[in-house]
Amino acid sequence: MNILDKIIADKFREIELKKSLIPVSQLENSVLFDRKCVSLAESIKTGSGIITEHKRRSPSKSVINQNLNVQDVAKGYENAEASGISVLTDGKYFGGSLEDLLYARASVQIPILRKEFMIDEYQITEAKAYGADAILLIASVLTQEQLIYLADAAKYLGMDVLLEVHNEEELEKSLRVNADMIGVNNRNLKTFEVSIDNSKKLAKLIPDGVVKVSESGISNTAAIAELKNYGYEGFLIGENFMKTDNPGAAAKEFITELKSKV
Repeated sequence: MNILDKIIADKFREIELKKSLIPVSQLENSVLFDRKCVSLAESIKTGSGIITEHKRRSPSKSVINQNLNVQDVAKGYENAEASGISVLTDGKYFGGSLEDLLYARASVQIPILRKEFMIDEYQITEAKAYGADAILLIASVLTQEQLIYLADAAKYLGMDVLLEVHNEEELEKSLRVNADMIGVNNRNLKTFEVSIDNSKKLAKLIPDGVVKVSESGISNTAAIAELKNYGYEGFLIGENFMKTDNPGAAAKEFITELKSKV
């Protein structure tokens, strides 16, 4: 069993436990549930294109940064003119929580993506209740039918969908899914090796009209300039900022440099 299989197995147990404690009706009565979402896809197209991330740790890197308040990080990212913020909400493997999502939402106006291993409609309702504007669906852990169903559930609640693929096979089963963005993950989930060549390879297979997002392994503006030639508009950058003492300042410096090259 690889790390992804372990995460998904744990996630099934976690969701069943949550369902027994907090019914969907309670989530739907939350203050934020009726809030109108801000489109992450549109924000990418009209802004810097940088999706920043709040991530404390990961299975591949262990601790990244456990010393910062999520609200300070989120505000710093907004001040840096990020197009959106990805907030990790998995607890066991990434040190995140739904409270992180809530605190980020209370701190900023820009779109927030709930980054989570989504396998159940319940999690989408949670995302809406805690202030997310968009959700992530990972093609490698879901069937085509599940992808379609979960994407439609998110769209019904007014949220954007970022659909993540790693290879041509995953992209093929994603083409019928109602996604606003298709993200190509440059990290091999089995070896954890990273290469932006993966984004280049899959670029021409992503349909027009869908916002192309490149994820992982982007550490300099030159890589973004290169990927823009392949039609990418969005760039998810996490560890590069989070590993610093001031992620907001690091993001601001990065985005300012990027603007000077465009």
